[in-house]
Amino acid sequence: MKLMYEMPEADRAAYDAAAAPDEILMYCVPFNVLDEKFVKGWTAVTDRSIFCILDGKVISSYDLTRCTVFSTEVLYGNCAFYGVVDGTTTLICQFLSGRNLPRYSVLVQACEDLAKKRREAREPGKPVENKENEHFCPKCGRPFIPGTTICPFCRNSAEVYKKLWGLTRGLRFMLFFPLIVSVVSLAIQFILPAIQRVAVNDYLTNESIRPIGSVFEDKHTRAFLLIFLAIISIDLVQRILGVIQSRLSAIAGNKFTLMMRTLLYEKISTLSISSISHKSTGDLMGRITGDVNAVQAFMTGQLPSLFTQAASFILALVFLLIINPIMSMFVFIPIPFVVWLVRKFWSTMQNRNRKNWVLGYHVRLFLQDVLNGIRVVKSYGNEEREIATFNRRTDRHAASTESNALLFDTFFPLLGFVTRIGSYLILFYGNYLLFKGTMNYGDLHQFNSYANIIYGPLLWITGIPRQISAFLTSLGKVLEILEEQPEVADINLPIDIDIEGDVTFDHVTFGYDSYNPVLEDINLTVKKGEMIGVVGHSGSGKTTLINLLMRLYDVTDGAIMIDDVNIKDISQNALRSQIGVVLQETHLFSGSIRDNIKYAKPHATDEEVIAAAKLANAHDFIVNLPDGYNTMIGEKGYSLSGGERQRVAIARALIHNPKILILDEATAALDTETEKLIQDAINKLAKDRTAFCIAHRLSTLRNADRLIVLDKGHLVEYGTHQELLDKKGFYWRLVMAQRQDSGMLDKADKLLKAKQAQATA
Repeated sequence: MKLMYEMPEADRAAYDAAAAPDEILMYCVPFNVLDEKFVKGWTAVTDRSIFCILDGKVISSYDLTRCTVFSTEVLYGNCAFYGVVDGTTTLICQFLSGRNLPRYSVLVQACEDLAKKRREAREPGKPVENKENEHFCPKCGRPFIPGTTICPFCRNSAEVYKKLWGLTRGLRFMLFFPLIVSVVSLAIQFILPAIQRVAVNDYLTNESIRPIGSVFEDKHTRAFLLIFLAIISIDLVQRILGVIQSRLSAIAGNKFTLMMRTLLYEKISTLSISSISHKSTGDLMGRITGDVNAVQAFMTGQLPSLFTQAASFILALVFLLIINPIMSMFVFIPIPFVVWLVRKFWSTMQNRNRKNWVLGYHVRLFLQDVLNGIRVVKSYGNEEREIATFNRRTDRHAASTESNALLFDTFFPLLGFVTRIGSYLILFYGNYLLFKGTMNYGDLHQFNSYANIIYGPLLWITGIPRQISAFLTSLGKVLEILEEQPEVADINLPIDIDIEGDVTFDHVTFGYDSYNPVLEDINLTVKKGEMIGVVGHSGSGKTTLINLLMRLYDVTDGAIMIDDVNIKDISQNALRSQIGVVLQETHLFSGSIRDNIKYAKPHATDEEVIAAAKLANAHDFIVNLPDGYNTMIGEKGYSLSGGERQRVAIARALIHNPKILILDEATAALDTETEKLIQDAINKLAKDRTAFCIAHRLSTLRNADRLIVLDKGHLVEYGTHQELLDKKGFYWRLVMAQRQDSGMLDKADKLLKAKQAQATA
């Protein structure tokens, strides 16, 4: 997100005059509302002050040492940026919400941080960054296509075509050979009217020719038969060429689609978690399927047709000018009016098409959301409400599609009639020349044939802007993924190490947004074979800590070392292949239980699968299933209970035999008895391995070698279970709170049992 805009010269001069020479400009964002009027002003934030600049003047300024809390508020039609100055809430500026509210939301945190550092006389540091994508085009201000950074008005079409040309390397001959075939077919198309002219002028309307003798003895009849056979042969050759072109296009299109989908899937697989999380599953699937299909259809369908139609128009025009220049002018009489109508029509249709695309996008997004949460829908009995919502959205999309189709199907037949006005003039003038005897029937037939060839491309080309617009949009969405750089990437020459298990967090700070750290200055040293328990309230940064260890994200500051090697220097494959993970959100793939356990070790034997399942206490329930280890568990494993899914996931981690083990609430979905068995298995597994265990149920971490306690992103306590209890600090309060809750539950359970016994008696 852009937080440093360039001010106009007059406003920049006003800032330079107001700011001290050694002040550092940190942020500059626009504001556009003042006294209920639209303006074009700038909020400039330095390491010392905030300036509001408008029309070459500083209209207000605030010293950061006098400011404390900043905030934004959504008002009626606009938003406001407030700051507490000298203890009084003060309106700093107002702005339109859509484009600038996210920027000022970042400024809230940034200004509070600058004000605090200013009061404490500390260095301001570097300006914070925000990696959130813009939602509006910086050039024209129009919104991007949802889910992308593509502006259909400002994109460089030539650059997009250049990139597409690069993608076709290795397939160019196959893709463009159908184009060559269409050229041959086009040439034959123009030979046919010339042959027909000869047949009409020299034979059909030539009264001086009379057959003499038998058909085969008369030379004129034989010549006419040859012309007749030539016409049939040319038509047959054209159709054969059409079959060849279609078959080649199908083969080329299939290979192009396969190549594009493979590239997209490989690229998506290498993207960082943060990048993928900002895109919906439906959007990514749409780019791999729908958008690639749209690009392929244009490459193998519309593009050859575009070339053929354009060449047909030019060649037909040349022939018309040669045959009769005056009559050829009639073709162009309706063209200026047609062009004007088409331009007016497309300005309307583009807006309608964009609205229709957005409505369709929301339908797909709704479907994905509801189908993924279908259990929640059914749990609350909201099927009818969701059906009604789906019907409303699909009705709006269907109404928009129908309206566009009706407008399109009404406009173009009328446009075709207007375009054909030239042919009516040609018919009138040509027949006039026939009556005068200055033109032959064959010449008029040839002229009409070429004129009809011109009208076909004219009508076809009027619809090409729509096709090109859809093609460029789909291609832009594909290229956006292919060109995206992963935030977490290997260095040029990463190393593959055999991990022993020593882990060091050296002054680690991380935030999903740099201005809002989730973990701050974490220092931790873990020796090989230690089992480390990670505890803290929800949102304290426990899961983020293990995500950083797996390098799903890169630290903002500091370093994470494994065996004294920075994990940024280790290849991601080597790092993650030696880490075993059981996450809080268990995910199983569609397939058999055996396949899911073997996922971490594809070449594992059945004996290894069974051993891992037994260790995870999953073997007994698996063998009681109808097909045992071959039981198909369905999408996400929903045919299994929560505890069964969790045990299969633990078996998957066990068979991996990792050097570092990460358990994020691995026993959360298990009953007390099974939890004890699993905990024993985990203790055996963790022996001689470095293990990080996250658990809200603190009793499960008693056997950990050491515990780390996180609170609001800080490591507040570190030690053994007993050491932390003796301190009677943060960890002690967590334990006491859980014991109190457990005691209350026990009392409630006993009371319920007593009431049941009394009722039975």
